Amino acid sequence: MLKKFFRRVIQVLVIVAIVVALIFTAMYFLTDRENQVGDVSLGVLTSRDIKIEKMVDPKIPGVTCYIAHVKGNFDFVDPSNSSISCRQTGPINIEHMQSIDLSDHGEIVFKKSKSIFLKAMKIRRIFDKNSKTLLYLSYSTTEIDGNYEHSLSTVPLYGNPVWDELDSLMALPQ
Repeated sequence: MLKKFFRRVIQVLVIVAIVVALIFTAMYFLTDRENQVGDVSLGVLTSRDIKIEKMVDPKIPGVTCYIAHVKGNFDFVDPSNSSISCRQTGPINIEHMQSIDLSDHGEIVFKKSKSIFLKAMKIRRIFDKNSKTLLYLSYSTTEIDGNYEHSLSTVPLYGNPVWDELDSLMALPQ
């Protein structure tokens, strides 16, 4: 009787081990590596790495942002903090600027899940009409110790051929 019980326990443990292995394998293969440009190990005693990803703004392809964030290889929840740096890497024209949300809250241009729960990292583009500057805000949707982790990068349009055309765009009713 005891032998049957231990045999059953071993069978259940084997099934659980297989399921866990399949989950981790799926997580590994579902990771977006196409946009990953850097992967920095945080050391031998941790399964977490700093991932550096490239994001080209879908409406303004002349802007490329690089986001650095910590990712655990075998964790169900990743830390919320991240940093962002955006630069003009190609032309920006008035058609690009006409396609974006010019409101004060801007629009989400990138979203990445940081947990199997509701935690996410979002990148929001906001246009500062006064200084004619694109702002890219990286932030976490989950409060950590009373704070929402966030980081900001700017792409000033000064000196860009679209600079003078922006006055006519901003004169239009929103």
